[in-house]
Amino acid sequence: MGFWIFMLVMDLLFPAIMIVMGKAFMKSAPKEINYVFGYRTSMSMKNKDTWEFAHKYIGKLWFWLGWILVPVTVIPMLFVVGRPEDVVGTVGGIVCVVELVVLIFAIVPTERALKKTFDKAGNRKTE
Repeated sequence: MGFWIFMLVMDLLFPAIMIVMGKAFMKSAPKEINYVFGYRTSMSMKNKDTWEFAHKYIGKLWFWLGWILVPVTVIPMLFVVGRPEDVVGTVGGIVCVVELVVLIFAIVPTERALKKTFDKAGNRKTE
């Protein structure tokens, strides 16, 4: 049971980080455009406007995706309560990979939104 609890806690880290960081990014982007912390892509780092837009956008995505991932994490783990450690570890590993894919996939709609809203130079498009 101890290993199951450990795996559940470890698997809930991605959703928890997504919820916390999503909420933080929705409120405000890191003050300065930097290469260390924040949503760092060539498009998001063009200027302050793209930087703030990207953080608010991915913040909303991560916040809601994080909440969606909580039951996606807990439900499969409930099916392996009391099972051998290798089964718990395998299911926990699969859940972790799914969470990681969701976390990284959030880049795709964020970059699309940036390209739809800004030109290649980082200026807002007028319609």
